[in-house]
Amino acid sequence: MDEEIPLASSTFSEEAIRAAADVLRSGWSGPGSEVGAFERELAARVGASFAVATGSATDALQIAVTLADLPVGAEVITTPNTFVSTNHVLLWAGLVPVFADIETHTGNIDVDSIAAQITEATRAIMVVHYAGYPCDLDGVYELARRHELVVIEDGAHALGASYRGRPIGSHGGLCAFSFQSTKNLSTVDGGALMIGDGELAARARRLRWMGIDADTYERHTETGYHWEYDVAEVGFRSTMSDLNAAIGRAGLSTLDAGNARRAEIADRYRAGLATLDGVEPMRHDKDRISAHYLFAVTFEEGRDRVLAHLRDHGVGAGVHYKANDRYPVYKPAYLPAAHWFADHVLSLPMHIDLRDDQVDRVIELVTEVLT
Repeated sequence: MDEEIPLASSTFSEEAIRAAADVLRSGWSGPGSEVGAFERELAARVGASFAVATGSATDALQIAVTLADLPVGAEVITTPNTFVSTNHVLLWAGLVPVFADIETHTGNIDVDSIAAQITEATRAIMVVHYAGYPCDLDGVYELARRHELVVIEDGAHALGASYRGRPIGSHGGLCAFSFQSTKNLSTVDGGALMIGDGELAARARRLRWMGIDADTYERHTETGYHWEYDVAEVGFRSTMSDLNAAIGRAGLSTLDAGNARRAEIADRYRAGLATLDGVEPMRHDKDRISAHYLFAVTFEEGRDRVLAHLRDHGVGAGVHYKANDRYPVYKPAYLPAAHWFADHVLSLPMHIDLRDDQVDRVIELVTEVLT
């Protein structure tokens, strides 16, 4: 019987487990001092001025869109190659997603296609660092400066990645990270928004707690609990707990080692698949470092046969993603590269618990189908 090889896995260190237990014993597990410490350490790690921890990356993106103060009906140029939450936040805000095409060799948004979609109604650009590999940020930010557009980066896959020597999260726009269970850094679930401006960061902290000017922890003082607060605007319920934050703080100390292991796994896949015609792992330029959240490969033909064969032998594999314009909640678009990609891409197992012999087994199974 074949050994099960999962597509993804959650791994927590003993330090993280101890940190979680300490919070549970402390008498306070909601948003508090651990969240503040996690925010400071995360911001320092990625070179951002401020980090605002949230309940999920989707929450962080929703707050980012709110901070951008875009008028209802404004157009936002975005990628179709992403989990739908990226673009759902635009619909929730009454904005119009306009899909640019992608690069089939990276899965990232194509800057030339962004430029071709800009109109007088365009107010922002939403980019995703697909699979953890940074998109062309120089091109994106140049277009944004030229046309006075807001940039929002969905970095859900990209914690620890860098573009031309600068970490993702440090480039000046609003950048959301995910700490969902299988991410490179997991807090079980959660997210954070990187922000360069102090006033925007203060507003983001209000927005994550219903627009209230002080959270429950802040209203606890040495003289007791103070119930009075002000509500500056309508916000959301999207806080992170101290329990999640403590796990995240422990995870920050092992992030680099985990990402290095992911890079080793990616190199092993690349070497093992190199002799197969029509099989193309995502290409990486030397000026960018990927976080390798996913290991995505395109197949000129036979993708579905490979997927079925892997599953028959207990190997987890998946498609990231169905082009978003193919869902009925979005407007169909002419996106030849994105549509080809969605029909030919496959994600192979990628996580730090993956052993070299398991990687070799996946390569062997792929080879069986294609030779």
